Order: sequence, then C-alpha cells, then structure tokens
Amino acid sequence: MKVSVVYAKPDEQVWLPVNVEPHATLLSAIEASGVLRMFPAIRLDQHKVGVFGKICPLDTELTAGDRVEIYRPITWVAPDDDDDEDDDD
Repeated sequence: MKVSVVYAKPDEQVWLPVNVEPHATLLSAIEASGVLRMFPAIRLDQHKVGVFGKICPLDTELTAGDRVEIYRPITWVAPDDDDDEDDDD
C-alpha cells in the first residue's frame, strides 16, 4: 500500500513515498520512510504526528494514499526591544 511521510523545517522539506503492508501504522510508515535517519532531531515522544492535518496517535492504522505528517513544535520568539527607535538620548 502506498502512503507518504512528510516533514518540514524552515529551510528544508521532504515528501517521502513509502510502500507499507496493509494495516500499517503511522509509526511503521515513519520508520520505513527513513525520515528519522535523515532528521535525527525528530523525537516521536515529543513531536505530534497526524494524517492530512489531523493529529493522530502513532498506532493509528493507515489507508492507501494517506499523508503522514510529523509536526514541529511551534515556537514564538519575542521581538527584540532593543531597537533604539524610541530612545530619547
């Protein structure tokens, strides 16, 4: 059965087609894709995963054509307040 595994960083994205056995899970597709070797920083105990934008557990069974997605944590960086525009010096 054909599925795909996708992962995106700000500067690099991969879309990996994978052939898996019937009743394969998100975890088995991720492992078969090789994405964990390509991006060793992925931590499946910390990253959320899903199918077509819907977060799912790693043991979710896939159907043909599913797109398995590994989501990066969302981070926010406060704007730099040291911009000198509002200084009265």
